[in-house]
Amino acid sequence: MEARAYLKYARISPRKVSIVLDLIRNKPVDYAMAILKHTPKAACEDLQKLLKSAMANAENNHNMDVSRLYVAECFVCPGPILKRIRPRAQGRAFRINKKTSHVTLVLKEQE
Repeated sequence: MEARAYLKYARISPRKVSIVLDLIRNKPVDYAMAILKHTPKAACEDLQKLLKSAMANAENNHNMDVSRLYVAECFVCPGPILKRIRPRAQGRAFRINKKTSHVTLVLKEQE
């Protein structure tokens, strides 16, 4: 039995998100929440919401015990890139790629 939560089109680079996901992988949910609360990274705020959502899904949809949950799987995939143009010297244009992310979080109960 597992509970999933998805975060789609997050306006943050997948590389920045994966750094934080590595910190919480295979950790109990209360410990993972503490890590997210005290880590000064931009992705932590969104991942905290995602973890709360996954915990609520586990409790309400699958009748799982929240105290026994752990982060079984978490990964990030790149979403579509928003392409923007920045003016540069002598009439040139400079491309700025604003990357997006799709994050998946899977919680399971410990045996």
